[in-house]
Amino acid sequence: MKLALITGGSKGLGAALVQQYCDAGWQVREYSRSGSAAGHVDCDFADPAVVTEVCGKDFAALATEQWDEVVLILNAAVLDPIGPLAASTPADWQRHLTVNVTATITALGLFMQHFQALPAAKRVAAISSGAARKAYNGWSLYCASKAALEHMIRSIAIEQLAEAHPITAINIDPGVIDTAMQATIRAAGEDRFPDHERFVRYHADGVLKPPARVAAAILAILADPCIGGERYSVEDRLGGR
Repeated sequence: MKLALITGGSKGLGAALVQQYCDAGWQVREYSRSGSAAGHVDCDFADPAVVTEVCGKDFAALATEQWDEVVLILNAAVLDPIGPLAASTPADWQRHLTVNVTATITALGLFMQHFQALPAAKRVAAISSGAARKAYNGWSLYCASKAALEHMIRSIAIEQLAEAHPITAINIDPGVIDTAMQATIRAAGEDRFPDHERFVRYHADGVLKPPARVAAAILAILADPCIGGERYSVEDRLGGR
């Protein structure tokens, strides 16, 4: 049996990942506030206490079963607030970091606690961004949160070298995808996001990839042998196709 656990799987790339894992015959659990697919579990990543309770209970129950493969995809994330840091509020900053860092790391840590001893092929993929490596004017929080998660994964990969039943943890850069997040970027305006025009051109020129195509590439990356701590690119996988 194969199990896929996906955070933020209610829409966009997350929903495409849920659909493709379901189509491939995996048992799927999807954790979000608004999902409706089979395997949906209500979980608000803006509240770490909820993530601790919901994921803790569900992971504990699932880990008692005999799985051949288990995949955790950390996809839940927010982009807002867009703009100079001082133009938003401490509540905005805290919510962003809670979803993208605190609650996501909580889900990761709980997965490790409950599935570490399972003698199965286990992989964790953090959905990253070019913003983890490139600074953007107006995306200071998003750049910081994606960089933090990437470095967390690299550290986890080192820790796993000492485990009897290791978890392979990797980062995946999905590239630019035609999702609601891109629509938010285009609506932001140059005053809040000076690179706005470049992202408008991505949409106009058809550069944005459909979520299903990106999801298929991610499934393929995770199906191949992976090196813990490495960063894998969907663009490289697709080879410009």
